[in-house]
Amino acid sequence: MDTPQVGRRTNNGYQSTERPAPAVSAERSELVELLARTGRGDQEAFAQLYRLTSRRVFGMAKRVLIDSELSEDATQEVYLQVWKAAGKYDPSSGTPLAWLMTIAHRRAVDKVRSEQSTSDREARYGAASHVVDHDEVVEAVTGRIEAEAVVDCLKSLTDTQQESVKLAYYGGLTYREVAEKLEVAVPTIKSRIRDGLLRLKACLGVS
Repeated sequence: MDTPQVGRRTNNGYQSTERPAPAVSAERSELVELLARTGRGDQEAFAQLYRLTSRRVFGMAKRVLIDSELSEDATQEVYLQVWKAAGKYDPSSGTPLAWLMTIAHRRAVDKVRSEQSTSDREARYGAASHVVDHDEVVEAVTGRIEAEAVVDCLKSLTDTQQESVKLAYYGGLTYREVAEKLEVAVPTIKSRIRDGLLRLKACLGVS
């Protein structure tokens, strides 16, 4: 942004003493030039633009996302967009930094929404998977097999399978909760429970 006009009183009225801020004006001019060159496919200009602005773009992303790793991802996405869209930048619409910060903010907000959507999908999937397994085995077992038989068949499972199955079906935990409690990856827990249920079904004669 240009420095506001400042005046001083003289005998003939006010005389402008406006002076451009050299550092700000020089940086703006340099970034405008770098964006123009980037728009023409100049990789060296793009690299220089990244060096001069990436720290501030990352700062904007982190203010929205908090998480450093997500902020780094967002920053890289911003510059991928800049590489493709630099030729569309219009200096009359605002400073280069303002343009970059706008892109960074939008990208960070999009990533927040994306992460939330992914989290919601995983929660729905976990709940659905839990219900399906419960329907296949637990309801069949409790409806037709004595509790003592279940206990005996649980002994045929490995220790890790027993632990996972008990937490999921007797403790009422989801896959993610079991994984967090045992400090094991979710896919590993799913595999343990799936294999354990297959062995339990075979032992109990549940088709």
